[in-house]
Amino acid sequence: MSTVDQTIVDAASDPQSERERSRRMAERYRCPFVDLFEQRIDPELFRSIPAELMFRFNFVPMEAQGNALVIAVAEPSQVLLSDELPLLLGKKLILKVATPTQIGDLLKRTEQSQRVLDQATEAFTLTVVEEDEEADATLSADSLTRESAVSPVVRLVDTVIFTALERRASDIHIEARDIEVAVKYRIDGVLVHAMLPIAKDWLSTIISRIKVMSELDIAERRVPQDGRFRVRYKGRFVDFRVSIMPSIHGEDAVLRVLDKETLSEKFATLSLEVVGFSGEDMRKFRRYIREPYGMVQIPVNEKKGLTFARGLRSILRHDPDKIMVGEIRDNETAQIAIQSALTGHLVFTTVHANNVTDVIGRFINMGVEPYNFVSALNCILAQRLVRVVCVHCKKKVRYSREILSASGLDPEIWGQVEFVEGVGCLECSGTGFRGRSAISELLDLSDHIREMIISRRPTSEIKRVAREEGMTFLRDSALAKVREGVTTLKEINKVTFID
Repeated sequence: MSTVDQTIVDAASDPQSERERSRRMAERYRCPFVDLFEQRIDPELFRSIPAELMFRFNFVPMEAQGNALVIAVAEPSQVLLSDELPLLLGKKLILKVATPTQIGDLLKRTEQSQRVLDQATEAFTLTVVEEDEEADATLSADSLTRESAVSPVVRLVDTVIFTALERRASDIHIEARDIEVAVKYRIDGVLVHAMLPIAKDWLSTIISRIKVMSELDIAERRVPQDGRFRVRYKGRFVDFRVSIMPSIHGEDAVLRVLDKETLSEKFATLSLEVVGFSGEDMRKFRRYIREPYGMVQIPVNEKKGLTFARGLRSILRHDPDKIMVGEIRDNETAQIAIQSALTGHLVFTTVHANNVTDVIGRFINMGVEPYNFVSALNCILAQRLVRVVCVHCKKKVRYSREILSASGLDPEIWGQVEFVEGVGCLECSGTGFRGRSAISELLDLSDHIREMIISRRPTSEIKRVAREEGMTFLRDSALAKVREGVTTLKEINKVTFID
């Protein structure tokens, strides 16, 4: 091990001595000392600097000041003894000193995967030309032969997948457009562009690569296809569920990320508190799920005749204490689930609806008798997910009376409330959000509400009575998250209706 490497290792093992050493170095070169953990790094500025320069000279950009650039360095002499870095950047440099460990950690964990993605897609970007130019000139890789194009496409697809895992994406979207291909990630429930558009001529090759990985028919392009594949990532297996669908401009692909091993680690300590439910809703909900004895689930295979309803009948013959039905979407499944609940089984199930009162209408529209429905029903819990403000770049803000009024809030009450927003940093990829939390509403079936359902009263009346009985609606739950500084007012306005 070299002397420099040994010094870095020793410094990393003793952070206090490393800070003192960096402070003395800052005094020697008459540069300010800076703690990078207390500084906000502009993600856009970070992206504008070539990665190889930052690793080579061991610095991170902090702030642009006109024609000058403020950077944090570990060793000022490396920059001061040569004009190479100012010439390469084309800017005058203002130096600050930070510890080598902080600079190294920041360079390793931030934006590295995005830079790999950018480098992998350089040969695939669309060249914009005027209409009077030759058609051949619009392609950036016409000079490549078929054999030489295979390796770059494989590298591109693999890099897109790797970057999606690095950025915690839940889905990868590859969308065919008129003259280009868009690649997007769904991160914390929001679609964001992963890179610049790719030339349209590469669409079929990219889709074929994904089909090969998923063991699908690469010759079939007229009907949708579904498949899956698995990759090894950081010592664990990650599954991908693939859906290929023909569209007007070509085939689209969506890859759902199923990181089961990471989910298993997270679910080991999963509780309703972690999900984000309010204390009152948790207390009510736990009243219905107390002392669970077990839960049974089976997959559905309609090709083999194992339908949802038939599988549920077979489950009942095994006499379970509790049953989990993934989703009720037809009359037969609804009737069996209700009969199960009426005969002493605790049934958990889901129904797609906008809110808890809409669930009642869904079951009645399926042909379920209201009397049987309310006799079997204990409670209805609706939930939505809102993005959580990034703790690394959170700041307090106040909104004008106009914004508060447009959000359905009384300016007299909310005018003095301090809201929070995320400025955007490297930790959250400039979005201002990192992670999600649940908002919920729980309808407790009181005798009065049961009678209203049997009488087929309008959902608006049921909603009014539920509020009078103390029910907290989704909007109320979302506003509570805003008051706690968990999420932003703009975020809840996208997720819930403004009253």
